[in-house]
Amino acid sequence: MKVLALGGSGGMGRFAVETSMNFENVSEIVVADINAEEALKFANSMNEKVSGIGLDVTDIDALKLQMNKADVVINTVGPFFKYGPPILEAAIDSGCDYLDINDDWEPTIEMLEFHGKAENNSKTAILGMGASPGLTNMLGAAAIEELDEVETLYTGWTMDGATPEEESSQSGVNAAMVHAVQQMTGTVKIHNDGKPKMVKPLKKVEIDFPGFGKFKPRIFGHPEAITFPHHFKDIKNSINLAHGSGFGLLKWIMRLVDWKVISIERAAGIVQNLSSSIRKDIEGQGIEYGTSLKNNNLSEPPPLYALAIGLKDGKKASCGTIFNTSELISMGEATGIPLACGLKLLVDGKISNKGVFAPEGAIDPNDFFKELDSISNLLDTNGNEMISIFRSWM
Repeated sequence: MKVLALGGSGGMGRFAVETSMNFENVSEIVVADINAEEALKFANSMNEKVSGIGLDVTDIDALKLQMNKADVVINTVGPFFKYGPPILEAAIDSGCDYLDINDDWEPTIEMLEFHGKAENNSKTAILGMGASPGLTNMLGAAAIEELDEVETLYTGWTMDGATPEEESSQSGVNAAMVHAVQQMTGTVKIHNDGKPKMVKPLKKVEIDFPGFGKFKPRIFGHPEAITFPHHFKDIKNSINLAHGSGFGLLKWIMRLVDWKVISIERAAGIVQNLSSSIRKDIEGQGIEYGTSLKNNNLSEPPPLYALAIGLKDGKKASCGTIFNTSELISMGEATGIPLACGLKLLVDGKISNKGVFAPEGAIDPNDFFKELDSISNLLDTNGNEMISIFRSWM
């Protein structure tokens, strides 16, 4: 199959391309970037399947011209509140399957409304196939499988060490940092007591994670809070959470944005520098990062997790799932490689649903983690399974 990789030479997309070019059922990858020179430079560093072109995704006619030559579109062009919906619609109109790393909850709602159009055209679109959302969705789906009934679903991750890639076609303030500021300011949507609810982000929420205990991460606006109740109608509460060492300062920066003292872009630049400093401290001090297991229990909050709460055999129960890692993973790797994994499942015929879905609505988590384990060197698990499951009833 021929793949059009929008933003494929960027900080996230390059990892998806580098992984996908080795897939047997991928015959060609066209890396498209508004920076034609960077697209060509990156493509020339890959194998013979990869070529590069300049493309402005806001030029819909030019975009569709390239899509008409492809079978699948992978989209890493952010911010998704700006580019996501029109690119998805163009892909469906051009007869392409589609995957992206959309991490904005607002365009996710709009893009899910293209479900009928995609289904009628016999096309598959997977939204948010990165780290969070993406890995977190698959962890959530795995946790849900463990229970008979699920009432509450949390997804979460740590912000420590989450920095943009240094090697990227993008210059200036990274789109991921702009996104982060938007999800920590104003109000964000969660699912509460069976219905959507707008709340202030960064509020602490106490959770009791099996194998670790209680801790208090903070509300962070993300699609998982919307998509799980969309695909699993019995879920009454769904919230995405984040934790880390820099939230005291982050909260004040976000207040300055809410008070209109500084712009979102200015705040994003500050957050980008702050994140880079935290990462350098972690690396420079030799601090162990990732999943820390002792006697099959967690010694610290997991870096990437899901927690399902409900019933098992008629009794209250909870199940926590974590993504095992013993090293500091870059944002590009943690986002781009799961996207490539989703692409492989699609081109290998392991995703049969037609329409528009979040990952948990169309992908079997067992298939996903098995495939991810086989295609990537994403992490050093120290001999552990790729995911660990902690059950409250065991």
